[in-house]
Amino acid sequence: MRTILKSVLLLFILAFSLQSCEDQDDVAVSGDLQVNNFIWEGLNDYYLWQADVPNLADDREEGLNSFLKGYSKPEDLFQDLLNKPISKFPKGQAIDRFSWIVDDYTVLEQELQGTSKNDGVDFRLSYKPNSTTDLVGYVRYIIPNSDASKKDIKRGDLFTAVNGTQLTVSNYQSLLAADSYTFNMVAYNGTTFESNGKTVSLVKTTLDENPVFINKVITSGSHKIGYLMYNGFYAYYDAQLNAAFAELKAQGITDLVLDLRYNGGGSIQTATRLASMITGQFTDKIFAKQKWNAKINAYFADKDAESLNNRFVNNMDGVAINSLNLSKIYILTTSGTASASELVINGLVPYISVIQIGETTVGKNVGSITIYDSPSLGKANVNPNHKYAMQPLVLKIVNAADFGEYTDGLKPTYEQLERVSNLGVLGDTSEPLLNVAISQITGVTTKKGQTDKGVVLKNFTDVKAMNGFKNQMYIEKAPEGLLRSL
Repeated sequence: MRTILKSVLLLFILAFSLQSCEDQDDVAVSGDLQVNNFIWEGLNDYYLWQADVPNLADDREEGLNSFLKGYSKPEDLFQDLLNKPISKFPKGQAIDRFSWIVDDYTVLEQELQGTSKNDGVDFRLSYKPNSTTDLVGYVRYIIPNSDASKKDIKRGDLFTAVNGTQLTVSNYQSLLAADSYTFNMVAYNGTTFESNGKTVSLVKTTLDENPVFINKVITSGSHKIGYLMYNGFYAYYDAQLNAAFAELKAQGITDLVLDLRYNGGGSIQTATRLASMITGQFTDKIFAKQKWNAKINAYFADKDAESLNNRFVNNMDGVAINSLNLSKIYILTTSGTASASELVINGLVPYISVIQIGETTVGKNVGSITIYDSPSLGKANVNPNHKYAMQPLVLKIVNAADFGEYTDGLKPTYEQLERVSNLGVLGDTSEPLLNVAISQITGVTTKKGQTDKGVVLKNFTDVKAMNGFKNQMYIEKAPEGLLRSL
């Protein structure tokens, strides 16, 4: 009898073991699914809208391998796991407009610090008048030490074709993705764009862009007006940004015009530091607050709620911040001003007077982190078998007054549109947007109509938005593996 019971028990254990193996086989990661599994795990842990995507549910692990095997391209899986991504909802219904995946995280890391393969032309693409397909590009600025800086091309120049092919909404990406190409330049005659016979050949090189583009002081009556054009929140250049404020402070400026019109965003830490340089009287007060998905929020609430706050600071990496202690600031914006730029505007509003001049901004109130394929989902011990990484949206950000609902953009106090026939010279007092700011500071108005001449073209996209990496708001260090530490 004892032998029979023993045999039955052994059979039960064997059956249970086989069933357990089947269950484990269903969720274990096979070699050819490493990237797909990494995508699912990273988004399941961190994605801002994880609870709104059924295939990212915590109990989805049953049958997960079968689901993941249905995707031969990791990029397709990534898009299908997002919450109404712009790729699938391009006509206004999209919720996630900014999450990214790359197959080489080295390129991603470089781009987020201002290093990219670039010919040096920062441009905007707009629709030609009376067209919904044909595009015209205009140069916004030229990056120093680039290939373009050695060529006959400057701010305000116009082009409608690349290598002789008209730019359209369907071909612009392929035409402009090449490592070298030729712009076919045009002139605007007041009605149409006509070829002027000029061409400019450009070659992309690995280029570092210092975002501190212009830093100068303009004296107007009793006012010493600092003008800082800042084109990207790249943490690598925070020391240069602090040095620029030291120069303004040393010259005793009375007012500051911060030009963010072409700034697509970047580091939340840098945005916090910039706001602290502008002010200085609010050290340790809340500049912004992060709101993650329910799982992350619950972890922080239990372990370290303070980690969700970004506070004004008086030093960075042990170096004192050069603060101006301003109670009012003038900020220039366009429809290309995004993410960390908008964060600076929104974060300062509860504390000082913010006068915004120009156009309504993009409306990016969400931030991302870089997620790698590793046990912690951080850079340490990264999987050597591939170089995929993700930059998904993981947090929404609000100011100290809990306001963060600006997905339609931040509207200017004084609207001033950029016009291709009257762009002006950046940093010159007659440049239309800067001219309005100076008028508001000094109380001396410009001659009527001086800044309102020329055609306004409907915006399509710009080079930073096309790049994707340069239109981000992110935190440098993710709370690595925090869910796995519970």
